[in-house]
Amino acid sequence: MSASTTVTGAFGYADWTETPIGPADTLPRRARASVVNAFTGGIEAAATVCEYVFVYATEKAGSFTGLQRFTGRVDGRAGGFTVEERGTFEEDGTVRCTFEVVPGTATGELAGLRGTGGYLYHPGESPVPYTFSYAYDLG
Repeated sequence: MSASTTVTGAFGYADWTETPIGPADTLPRRARASVVNAFTGGIEAAATVCEYVFVYATEKAGSFTGLQRFTGRVDGRAGGFTVEERGTFEEDGTVRCTFEVVPGTATGELAGLRGTGGYLYHPGESPVPYTFSYAYDLG
């Protein structure tokens, strides 16, 4: 693997559609959401699509997992890749998330991409800052 590089940037969401999975009036409850995000900075992707599954432990707190597909650029290199996300959301609206490139999903000039990143969202913050550390498999 090549040496790791870390980039930063920010993202915002353009669309959020959430629907319950099973009963919506009992806890814990589950939901799925389809979200369109726009990333700038080290990752440039105008319209990513993320599919999430949430578990609400309370009305406002819980955890989530998701898969998000990026098509755009990483540090100027064009292509696409998918990340797996895991995170939590708290009563006060704070969200913590980590993500990792799904092996074998990078295409174009991003082929061989491996990486991890994350973000910490505070209520009212827009856009949301992220970090992403990546490298390429050489071979």
